[in-house]
Amino acid sequence: MYIGKYAFNSKEQAQDKIDALGTEIDENGNEYPTHKHSIVELGNIVLEQGEYDENGEEISAPVLSDKWHLDVAWRLEDSYDEDGNLIEADHPYGWKSYSEEIEGDGVHSFFGLKYDELKF
Repeated sequence: MYIGKYAFNSKEQAQDKIDALGTEIDENGNEYPTHKHSIVELGNIVLEQGEYDENGEEISAPVLSDKWHLDVAWRLEDSYDEDGNLIEADHPYGWKSYSEEIEGDGVHSFFGLKYDELKF
């Protein structure tokens, strides 16, 4: 298992990437994923907290990212070279250019899994 953190230009761009991982339609017309990866849409994450007075009135608005953020726990099969050596995994095709390198888990973590230990 590997964890990737991604920032896309829009929600629609992120959804296109997610859909490209594989989907099908059930007998009721509902679309569902055919992949086994866990995807959490974080949206426009807070970069700076807002400030509020004792009555909850906003003094300064929070600053949000202009990117659409996702965290993915990838369930990838191990690959081996012709000598039987494990080939280090990489982001699936088309995802690496949207990856972000951060320290720690950021605003989200997968329960019991540490990003720093499972990142690509």
